[in-house]
Amino acid sequence: MKKIMIMGAGIYQVPLIRRAKEMGIYTIAVSIPGNYPGFAIADEVCHINTVDYESVLKVAREKQIDGIVTAGTDVAVITIGRVCDAMGLKGLSFEAAKIASDKRLMKECYEKNGVRTARFRMISFDEDPAESLSDLTYPLIFKAVDSSGSRGITRVNGPEGIAAAIDNVRGVTRKDYYIVEEFIVGSEFGAQAFVYNGELRFVLPHGDYVFTGDTGVPVGHFAPFALTDEQKKDVFDQTEKAIRAMKLDNCAINADFIMRDGKTYVLEIGGRSGATCLAELVSIYYGFDYYEKIILAALGEDPDFPQEKAVPNASMLLMSDRDGVIRSIANHNPKDDRIYEVQFDYTVGDAVKKFHVGPHRIGHVITRGETLDEAVDVLHDALSKIEIRVE
Repeated sequence: MKKIMIMGAGIYQVPLIRRAKEMGIYTIAVSIPGNYPGFAIADEVCHINTVDYESVLKVAREKQIDGIVTAGTDVAVITIGRVCDAMGLKGLSFEAAKIASDKRLMKECYEKNGVRTARFRMISFDEDPAESLSDLTYPLIFKAVDSSGSRGITRVNGPEGIAAAIDNVRGVTRKDYYIVEEFIVGSEFGAQAFVYNGELRFVLPHGDYVFTGDTGVPVGHFAPFALTDEQKKDVFDQTEKAIRAMKLDNCAINADFIMRDGKTYVLEIGGRSGATCLAELVSIYYGFDYYEKIILAALGEDPDFPQEKAVPNASMLLMSDRDGVIRSIANHNPKDDRIYEVQFDYTVGDAVKKFHVGPHRIGHVITRGETLDEAVDVLHDALSKIEIRVE
C-alpha cells in the first residue's frame, strides 16, 4: 500500500485525506496538536509543526512515504519542497518552495523576469519606512511575507495608517521584515492551475467574493470569470511566466491577479491548491476530482486534466458577525442537485470568532447551474435558508 503524507489536518486538508483513503492509500496527517478534524480520519497522525521541515523529513524517511502534499495553505509548502528534494519525490523543489513561501523572494523573481506586477519595497522592522516608501503611491498594501489566508495584510490610504499596519504584520510573521506594494486599481480575480513536468496543464480563472475589512478577504468564488479571448491568453501567459520565474513544477497553483486596462497583473502565486472551496470549484467546472489529481501527481503518476466540461458554479463561506457560542444551526434547504454541498465546520456549543480572515469560517455552501446566473441565484437562495445563531 502506498503512503502519502498530508501536511495539515484542518478543514482544507480533510478532503485530501478522505480522497486518498478512498483510493486505497495509507494517509499520514502532520500537524501540531489541536482540535483538527483530519486527526479522526487519517490512518496515522504525527504531531509535528508543518514548518519544521527537518523533523518532518526524518519521519517521512522512517515511514518510507511515496508522496507528500497539502491543500489550502502556504505554510507547509516549504516543508514539502525539502522532503521532495531529499527523498526524490514528485513535487516542487526546495528552492521553488522557498520562493513560494516568501512574498519578498516572489516579488523579486517577478521583477527580475519581467512578470507584470505592482511596484514594491522590502522594509525591516528596525527601520523607519518613510524613506523607502517615498517613491510609492498611496494606497499601499502592507504584507507579511510568510502568511496565508489574508493574515498580516493591510491596505493603507495614507501615512496615518502605517503604524497600525506594521503592528498587524508583526503579529503574524516569523520574519524580521515585510513588504509594501502599490495597490493596483482594477478588477481583482484569481486562478487555479497545475504545472507538471514543466508543462502548465490548465489555468482556470475565477471570480472572487470579497469580505472588506482591513483588506479584501476572499469569502467565496465563482466560475467562469468573464474574460475576452485576448485577456484569457494574457492570464495564461502571465501565469506561465510567473511560475517559470519561481521555478515551480509538479504542483497545484493558486494565483491572485488584478486586471487593469485589459492587462493581467500578478499579485502572488502559491505552490498549492486554493482554499475557500477552490479545489471544489475546479472539480465541478471540469468534471474530475481535483483532489484525486493532486494526490496522483504527488505520487508521480502523471494525471490527465480533461477540460471538455465547463459547469458554472459558485461558493460562499458561512460566517459569524460576532464572537460567541453557536446556540443553534438550521438548514432549511430542500434537496436540490444544484446545491453541491452545505458544510458546517462547527456544531451547537462550539465557540466561533467574528469573521476577519479565512480561518474564522464556520462552514460553506457550494452550488452549480446550467449558467453562472443560475448557480449564483441558487447560492443566494440556499444561504437565505441557513440559520446559525451565535450568542
